[in-house]
Amino acid sequence: MTRRSETLLALAGAALIVVLAYAVPWLRFVLTIALAKGLAVLGILLLLRAGQVSFGHALYLALAAYTVAFGAMAVPEALLLLPLAALLAGVLGLLIGLFVVRYREIFFGMLNLALSMVFYSVLEKFYALTHGADGIRLPPVTVLGQPLAGETGEWTVLGLALVLALACGALVRVALASPLGEALAGIKTRETRLDFMGVSPKRVLLAAYVASAVMAGFAGAIIALTTRHVTPALSYWTTSGELVFIAILGGSGSVIGPFLGAAAYELTRVYAAATFANAWQMVLGLVLLGVIVFAPGGIWGMISSRRRAA
Repeated sequence: MTRRSETLLALAGAALIVVLAYAVPWLRFVLTIALAKGLAVLGILLLLRAGQVSFGHALYLALAAYTVAFGAMAVPEALLLLPLAALLAGVLGLLIGLFVVRYREIFFGMLNLALSMVFYSVLEKFYALTHGADGIRLPPVTVLGQPLAGETGEWTVLGLALVLALACGALVRVALASPLGEALAGIKTRETRLDFMGVSPKRVLLAAYVASAVMAGFAGAIIALTTRHVTPALSYWTTSGELVFIAILGGSGSVIGPFLGAAAYELTRVYAAATFANAWQMVLGLVLLGVIVFAPGGIWGMISSRRRAA
C-alpha cells in the first residue's frame, strides 16, 4: 500500500472514530483507551522491526500515568502534563535502554519484564506515597485553563489522543521508511553486517527503544486523563502482555495495525465481559488463537491480502 493511500485510510479511520464517539457516547471512553494503547503498541512496532519484543513496556505506561497524577497536584494543565510524562518516560527509556540493548531476543524481552515488575513492586510497597494497590485519584485537571470534566472533557481527551495517534503514526511511518528503519530490519536479519558498514546496532536499537518509551509515555498520560485513577496494575506484567497481544492482533505490517488491534481488543473485551462475565479472558484467548491460525499477519495483514486479491 502506498504512503498516500495509507494516509487517507488513517484519516478515514480518525473520522470514523469521531462519528462513532458521537453516535454512541459510551464508546468515547473505550475508543480513547484504544487509541492510547495503540500509541504504546506503535512504539513496540519499532522494536518488532528489529526482531525484538518487550514484555515490560507497561513500565513506561505506569511511569507516565503516575507523573500525571502527581504533577496535576502542582500544575493541573494537561497540555503541560502530557509532554512532561512523555519526557520522563523517554529519559527512563534512555537509562534502561543503555543496558537492555546489549541483549537480544528472549533476554531482551525478559529483562524488560523484570524491570517492569520491580517498578510494580515499588508502587505497591511505598504506600505512604503511592497508596499502594488503591492507587491515586487525579485532582481536577484543565486544558488551556478550562476544566477537563464532563462531556467536554471526554471529547477533549479523545481529541488529544487522536492528534497524538496521527502525529506519532506519521513519524513512525517516516522512520520505518528511512535509513533508521532499514538499520532496524538489519538487526533482525544479520546484525554483523551493520557493524561491517560502520553502523552501531546498539545505537540504532537504543534510538528505537527511547522512541517507544516516549510513545508509551504519551499512552500512559492519556490513560490517566481518561480513567482519572492510576494504580500499580498499569505496570503489571499482564498490561505488558496486553500490548504484545494487541501487536499480534493488529499486525506489524503498517502503522495502522496497532490501532486496529487496540480497537478490536478493547471492543472484544467490552462485549465479552458483558456477555461472558466469568470467561471473557477465554474469549480473548480464542480470538488471538484464531488470528494466529487463520491470519498470522494480523488484522492489517488480512486487509492487505484482500486488497491485493482484489
